[in-house]
Amino acid sequence: MGLVALAVWVLAVALIAARIGLLHIQGLHPLRFGNEDKRNWAIIPFALFYAYVIVSGAFALPHMGTVLFRSEAVSLLGIIVCTLALGMLAWSLISFGQSFRVGIDSDQPGKLVTSGVFALSRNPMYTALDAILVGVFLISPNWILLLFVILGFWMYNREIQHEETALQKIYGAQYREYRQKVRRYL
Repeated sequence: MGLVALAVWVLAVALIAARIGLLHIQGLHPLRFGNEDKRNWAIIPFALFYAYVIVSGAFALPHMGTVLFRSEAVSLLGIIVCTLALGMLAWSLISFGQSFRVGIDSDQPGKLVTSGVFALSRNPMYTALDAILVGVFLISPNWILLLFVILGFWMYNREIQHEETALQKIYGAQYREYRQKVRRYL
């Protein structure tokens, strides 16, 4: 099951990297990570440690964390959650179109995206990433991955709040109206 968890993580990273690459080819610069909020850099060690925990579970590397339980049914549920989450992540990246950014771009923000999956959730990417954390935990349930679920929810929620403040400043009444119609998550 460790290989399945690793495959999910690799696919999620590959989807985001591919979208960034496609926008670069089109002459856009979607990486604005850490420009306005230096706390974003805390995500990098979080992601690297998470990657190590998953890789160590997939291969015979020294691993961290104790397995909390073993259940094929729970692992299957985790695979289903991850599959749905990867689909939502892909749909989010497609729905973003030219407006996709990693970080806040106050200078050239693109248009406010309210269609596609953004008609269902104001934060479908973060919702998908949260679901991936839960799904991977269900596939490989150890206490460190459970800690990542909790920390991930906290980190993503903090980022969402920061982004919503920025979106309010950038888009004003248009964003307020959108926020009244569409939920923050699902």
